[in-house]
Amino acid sequence: MKAETYISVDIEADGPIPGPYSMVSFGMTVAGRRLGREFTRHDPTLTTFYAELRPISDEFVPSALEVSGLDRDLLLREGRDPREAMRSAAAWVRKVCDGTTPVLVAFPLSFDWMWMYWYFINFAGDSPFGHSRALDIKTLYAAKAGVPLTWSSKRQMPKELRSTHPHSHHALDDAIEQADLFQNIMEWKG
Repeated sequence: MKAETYISVDIEADGPIPGPYSMVSFGMTVAGRRLGREFTRHDPTLTTFYAELRPISDEFVPSALEVSGLDRDLLLREGRDPREAMRSAAAWVRKVCDGTTPVLVAFPLSFDWMWMYWYFINFAGDSPFGHSRALDIKTLYAAKAGVPLTWSSKRQMPKELRSTHPHSHHALDDAIEQADLFQNIMEWKG
């Protein structure tokens, strides 16, 4: 049996989909490991990766970009090249997983996975998470709580499950917050 390492990921983008629009930043942190039924937490502030990227197109939605608070003109001048950033990110994932199986976790998974997978394939040639090693924190909560998915917003979760880390729309801060939430749900009996 091979252990899984859970990597909490959050992204910020300047539009609704990758390709026509750009991922402007992403943050990753190690949330924990699982071997069989045993889950072990990892301090999400210790092992992290963060990048701000140069936009890949001229298209952007101003309101989407405002969420992150990043300056598009500055990113065009000083943002990391997506190829370099995604290759570095893939190498980081493989290093921190150290032979275990990497699993991407996010809240909600569908948005962050879409961007990360597209960027990994387009700019690094492959994804360290394969084509499907991902876990949605919302779905995990809904399954453990025995509630519909529509009842799985953070504010509807029991207070003891919620993170004490801020949700700031800075990708690394939010990846850390998600990791804490994920850990709490993994250890929760439901």
